[in-house]
Amino acid sequence: MTVPALFSQLVTPLDHALLWARQGQAVALATVTGTWGSSPRPAGSNMVMSKNGLMEGSVSGGCVETDVMLHAQDIMDGQAPTVLSYGVSSAKAWEVGLACGGKLDVMVEAIQSPACPTGTWPLHLLEQICDLQASRKAALLVRSLDGQQHVLVQAHQQNTHEGLPPSVQEAAFHQLQDGRCITVEEADGQKWFVQPIIPPPRLLIVGAVHIAQYLARMAQITGFSPIVIDPREALATPDRFPGLESGTTLITEWPDEALEALGVDTMTAIVTLTHDAKLDDPTLEAALKSPAFYIGALGSRKTQASRLQRLQTLGFTEQDLKRIRGPVGLAIGAIGAEEIALSIMAEIVATRRHAPLADIRGW
Repeated sequence: MTVPALFSQLVTPLDHALLWARQGQAVALATVTGTWGSSPRPAGSNMVMSKNGLMEGSVSGGCVETDVMLHAQDIMDGQAPTVLSYGVSSAKAWEVGLACGGKLDVMVEAIQSPACPTGTWPLHLLEQICDLQASRKAALLVRSLDGQQHVLVQAHQQNTHEGLPPSVQEAAFHQLQDGRCITVEEADGQKWFVQPIIPPPRLLIVGAVHIAQYLARMAQITGFSPIVIDPREALATPDRFPGLESGTTLITEWPDEALEALGVDTMTAIVTLTHDAKLDDPTLEAALKSPAFYIGALGSRKTQASRLQRLQTLGFTEQDLKRIRGPVGLAIGAIGAEEIALSIMAEIVATRRHAPLADIRGW
C-alpha cells in the first residue's frame, strides 16, 4: 500500500504571493469583495498571479479567472487597482462564462515591491499576514476599494487606527467576532472591504493507524493542516506518513500533552482513532475543555457508550458529551480505511459549514 506524499504544512495563495515577490517577481492579488446569488466562491476568496504567468487560488472556480488575469497583467504594468464586476446581465459575463445566475465583484491590485513599484498593496503587510496565519493568530485586513489604503487590525488591538473612519473601525471590531467579510460605505461614498484573516483549519489525528494515513491525505486535499499524534514510535514514522515532519506535524508525545502544546483553537478539529482508552480518554478530556469545532472518536456504539460513562465520572455533563461524535463519521456504509477516512472528513466539513447533514446522526 502506497499513500501519496503530503505537504508538511498548508500553503495558502498569499504564501505563494510572498514567495514570488521575494524572488523578484511582480505579483497581483485578486479578492472577491462581493457576491450575489449562486456565485461559486465566497467573499474573501483570493487568487494570486505573477508577471511570469504563475497562478494560485481562484475567485470563481474557473468562470472569470482568465479575464481577471488579463486585468492583473495591466495593473502589474502600472495601471490603477480596479474592482471588476461580473454578472449575467452584462455582455462581459457571458463572454467569460459566468452564466450561472450569480454576480461577483473582484478587486485586483498589485503588491508593491522592487519588481512592481506602482503596486498599492505594501509588501510588509503581506509578510505580516503570512506570519499571523503561520502562528494561528486572527486579524482583520481593512482596505479601501480604490486600493489606496490598507490597515491590518489584530485581535488584541483596540486602539484607534490612523486613516480608518470611526464607522469603519466599529464595523471592523465587530467582524473580529463575526468572522465574515463585509463592505462598509461611508456617507461620502468611500467603500471599505473588511476581511477577517483567520488561521487555516487544522485536523489533529490521534492514532497513527491505517485510517490515519488516508485521513491525513484527505485533510490536506480539503484545505486542512493535518497533524498526526501517537506516542507509539513504531507507528508514527515518516515512512508511513510521507511529507509529515517528525516533531511538528508527526508528533510522538502523549496526546493530551501534545494538544496543550499545540494550542487548540476554534479552527481545530480533533479525531481519535486508537481504540485504546489510555490514549483516547485523555485526548477527549482535553478536547472537551477546548474550543475545538469538531471532536470525533472511532469505535462501535458499545465502545462509545463505555467512553461516555468514563468521561461522565470525570465531571463532564451530558451536554458536554454531545460534542463527541461517535461512532465517528457520516453513516455512509463505509468499509475499509479509505472509505472510513472519507466518512470522517465529510462529517468534519459538514460540521464546519453548519450543513444540515451534520445534524443527521445516521448511526
